This record gives sequence, structure tokens and C-alpha cells, in this order.
Amino acid sequence: MEKLKFKMLYSDLKSDLVAIEKELKYALDSRSPLLEEASLHLLLAGGKRIRPVFVLLAAKFGHYSLEQMKNIAVPLELIHMASLVHDDVIDDANVRRGRETVKAQWNNRVAMYTGDFMFARALEYMTKISNQKAHEVLAKCMLDICVGEIIQIEDKKRIDQNFRDYLRRIKRKTALLISTSCQIGAVVAGADSKTVHHLKKFGYFVGMSFQITDDLLDFTATEKQLGKPAGSDLLQGNITLPILCLKEDPSYLRDIINVMEGEMNPKEVKNLIDRIRQSEAITHAKQISNLYLEKALQELEYLPDVPAKASLTEIALYIGKRKF
Repeated sequence: MEKLKFKMLYSDLKSDLVAIEKELKYALDSRSPLLEEASLHLLLAGGKRIRPVFVLLAAKFGHYSLEQMKNIAVPLELIHMASLVHDDVIDDANVRRGRETVKAQWNNRVAMYTGDFMFARALEYMTKISNQKAHEVLAKCMLDICVGEIIQIEDKKRIDQNFRDYLRRIKRKTALLISTSCQIGAVVAGADSKTVHHLKKFGYFVGMSFQITDDLLDFTATEKQLGKPAGSDLLQGNITLPILCLKEDPSYLRDIINVMEGEMNPKEVKNLIDRIRQSEAITHAKQISNLYLEKALQELEYLPDVPAKASLTEIALYIGKRKF
């Protein structure tokens, strides 16, 4: 139901997104049956396809061409998918979107090569785009994503990290690719430089809010809604914003360390997650997410009044209210 509500925000793009979905399946075709099956495993699990949506909407501020935008939307979604496959290896996660992860169904080696294959296919698709600026932006984005994956490994269970560490991590994890989707879509469509600038910033602020909301939902949503156990981030040793807000409180700190070290039984873990869910940390993190959303909406004020602007506004507001 929640996914349906999201899709209604850009219903006028339905046929274009169907074409992109078909192209994604085509892109994952491989001479290796194993590689193809592993790649399609995540694609067929579904997803909101937020990055392709932002590519298409940003392109509406210039000269829109679906054939051109497919060659941008497909690689950006492939990069996102590749990062998820790699993340599941880093986090030792067995479930995503209610299904076994690639690493759980096969193994870590298959998962890493599957992610690498998706990255490589993304680069191949981008060769169809002649715009030099688009290639420069995407190359920088991919570099930062890879650096972010290493930092995510380094930050695991690092209880002394601070607010700035967290923001830098989620920038590379989520916000950069959404920002890049907006920027490249507009650049290739030939939008003016001012419009490109504000779409890029809009994507960044929306991406930051989106990831903070994700980190909140890890505690506040149900396992059925999440498609994975509640509190997975904490169990995997990932320090998210709610935990940062609580770690200075001695009544939480010892329990946070214990759960990350695997020294709590399931009942104790559930009790801790319930306490976090009811704490002020959730309210505080929500306020920070809303601040990023406000900044995103401010960027839209500088954009031309085309129909896509209203869709971007509605999507930003949806992100602030979504339940999973």
C-alpha cells in the first residue's frame, strides 16, 4: 500500500518507468547463468526505483527524451543495486525486501562479483551518453560510494563516532546517488546551469532526509514492513542517528555495546529496541530529517514552474511521512 501511494506521485511517468524496468532486466543479461540469476534476484525483489524517477523528473526541466534518459536511469539504478549487494556482505545481512540476500542464497564471493558486474554494466550503459560533464559527475559519485563502503566497514561498532561522521557516511551511502540522479538527468536534458545547481542540491537534501528516515524506521517499523528484522542496523553494528542521540546516556550505552557484541538474548534485544522506539532520540532524529526536507523544498522555489516541480514537491513530502 505504501509503495502504491508513492507510485501515484509520478503516475504520468508510468509507461516510461515500465520501459526502464524492461531495460534493467535486459542489462542484467549475462553469459553466466549464475551471475544472471544472482543479479535478477535483487531486481525482482522490487524497489521504489527512486533514482530513475528523479532522473526522469529532472530531465523534464530540459529537453526530455526517454531514449536518452534510459541510458542514465538504468546505470544509476544498477549502481544503487550493486551497493546494496555489497552492503549485505559488509553487514552480513541475510534478508532484504523480505527475501534472502544474494550473499545468503549463494555466498559472499558470488555477491561481491554480482555487485561488481552491476557496476561494470552501469559504466557500459553510460558510454551511450556523449555528455562529458555527465561522465565526470558519475565517476566522482562512484568513487565516493566506494570510499563510503570502506568507511562503513571502519565505522562498524565504533561507538566513539560523532554526528559529523554519521552525516558524511550517509551522504556517501545515499544522498550522493540521489543528488547525482537529479544532476545528470538535468545536465543531459540540457537544462540551464542554475536549474541543474538547484536540482543537485534538492537531491542531496532529499537523500539525507531519506536515509535518516530509513534509520528511524529500522526501530519504529515492523519486521513485515521492513522486510527484515527490526533493529537490524544496531545488531549489525551500524551506529545510526537514534543511537548517536542515546550513546551519551549511561542507561543506554552499556546495552548498546552489549547488543552489538552479541551479548544479549532475543528478549533483551526486543526490550532495548522498544526503549529506543519510545525515547526522545526518535523525535530528535525526526526533527533533523525534517530540517533537510525543508532545505530541499527551499531549493525547489528556485526552479521553473513546470509540472515536474509539483511532483518533486510531493515526493519530498512523502519521504518525510513514509512508514517504511
